[in-house]
Amino acid sequence: MTQDFIPPTLWPPNSPDLNLVDYAVWGIMQERVYKKIKDVGELRQRIVEEWEPVGQHVIDNVIRQWRRRLQSCVDADGGQFEHAL
Repeated sequence: MTQDFIPPTLWPPNSPDLNLVDYAVWGIMQERVYKKIKDVGELRQRIVEEWEPVGQHVIDNVIRQWRRRLQSCVDADGGQFEHAL
């Protein structure tokens, strides 16, 4: 374990700003999926179709940002920190 790692006991509970899917992946998916959707069936189909082109590099970049986001959250005492990024 590296010295700069923040232990789980200091993680804030359920912060959407720290959830990789909430702050990055869903934004990408929304841009690609929510274009003239007729019904729920079409929405499901579009999500499945658009997930495939999201490259691993996107996920890797999001993961690389996570520690910085976590530290920003700690610095903000668990409050809002998105503006500081």
